[in-house]
Amino acid sequence: MNWKWVVVLVLLLLLLIFTFQNHDAVKVQFLFWSFATSRVLIIFSSLFIGIIVGLIIAFIGKGSE
Repeated sequence: MNWKWVVVLVLLLLLLIFTFQNHDAVKVQFLFWSFATSRVLIIFSSLFIGIIVGLIIAFIGKGSE
């Protein structure tokens, strides 16, 4: 087995463990909205938004050179 597949499988296993440990429902309030969702969804959506913002900033920074 290729070492890259081993790394991918270990990361997926860690992701599954993280997901099972953080499945509790939490209440989210933002301005006028309020809803309950899983903690892991909040963490991953925050990560995704951070990645998108970082890519946009990098793209804008590269275009101004």
